[in-house]
Amino acid sequence: MTTTHDLPDNDRPPPVRAVFSAVTWKEIAYLVSNLPLAMVGFLYAVVMVVGTGGLSVTAIGLPLLACGLWFSRQLGRLDRARARSLLGVRVDEPTPIPGPRRAGGFFPWLWTSIKDPVGWRTVLYQLVRLPWGVLTFTVALAGLFVLWPVLPYLVRMLANADRAMVRGLLSPSDDLERRIAELESDRGVVVDTAAADLRRIERDLHDGAQARLVALAMGLGLAKEKLLEDPEGAAAMVDEAHGEVKLALQELRDLARGIHPAVLTDRGLDAALSSVAARCVVPVKVAVDLPARPAEAIEGISYFVVSELLQNVSKHAQARGASVEVWRAGERLLIRVSDDGRGGARMSGGTGMAGLAERLGAVDGVFVVDSPEGAGTVVTAELPWRGRG
Repeated sequence: MTTTHDLPDNDRPPPVRAVFSAVTWKEIAYLVSNLPLAMVGFLYAVVMVVGTGGLSVTAIGLPLLACGLWFSRQLGRLDRARARSLLGVRVDEPTPIPGPRRAGGFFPWLWTSIKDPVGWRTVLYQLVRLPWGVLTFTVALAGLFVLWPVLPYLVRMLANADRAMVRGLLSPSDDLERRIAELESDRGVVVDTAAADLRRIERDLHDGAQARLVALAMGLGLAKEKLLEDPEGAAAMVDEAHGEVKLALQELRDLARGIHPAVLTDRGLDAALSSVAARCVVPVKVAVDLPARPAEAIEGISYFVVSELLQNVSKHAQARGASVEVWRAGERLLIRVSDDGRGGARMSGGTGMAGLAERLGAVDGVFVVDSPEGAGTVVTAELPWRGRG
């Protein structure tokens, strides 16, 4: 029994028909073009391997080998494009080899390039393509004149072998490549999040404390001018300025708490989350069961996740109560925030949950929202556990 569950639906060719379809003609074109392209690829692979192998004992041999493997990657890119257009095979592009500057120098780049699995598999692909190209060219061309009644079935069989070869030898390095792509994506999320936080801090300082301090300075200047002429008016202005100072200090404290609360640094996650819960508009039960304090980065992310979720409870949930639970399970830190509100929370609902999911994903975390309409909301977050050094 043959199964095709490993092929995505958009990669499966249509059923074979006796009448030549457009897909069949594309497959015939692919099989016929195999031979000339395979000859070029085979010649290049042989010259590259033999030539750089003979020069490997010299100073230029290894750099030439690295450059040869890089060019093999470009041949693989062309082969993937041809398979995508004629066979409908969609293969992800592998992660590029970083240049000498990003790799940390010439020799780290050279070593990474020489042991590049994508480049070597492309060389192997070019070597095995020549005998296969001779076979497919002969069968496809002869079949057009001799075996045309069964040619669609024969072409499909050969094209499927080509599809398997492209997927097997020209695909990225599976888990490693996917992991690299995930890390690159996570790095972009971290950079974007940090930039957004800096813009928010700058905006809060400019619109809040800075504007208030400017007004305070102007008020004190006017009070100084009136000090001799109108002592009572000057005293009133000083009293007003004193009130402005208190408000500015409160805004600065709130801003500092938003950056990194002192209670989190001094007393840990339990006290910091209790402080956040006390500011929520609904009663919140907090239960933190941790054997030790996690790493500062994990502790900070946990605090901001709970803080953001409790703000959502205050603004959107219409709940009568909520709860926060934090505990450790193996090598994971788990957070559950639940409420008995109206539910219906969505990742794309403008409540910041998509941003929380991205922030957690950047540190290999998981973010799950369960919020049926009218039945409250339960948000579960997982973070990797890392102890303090």
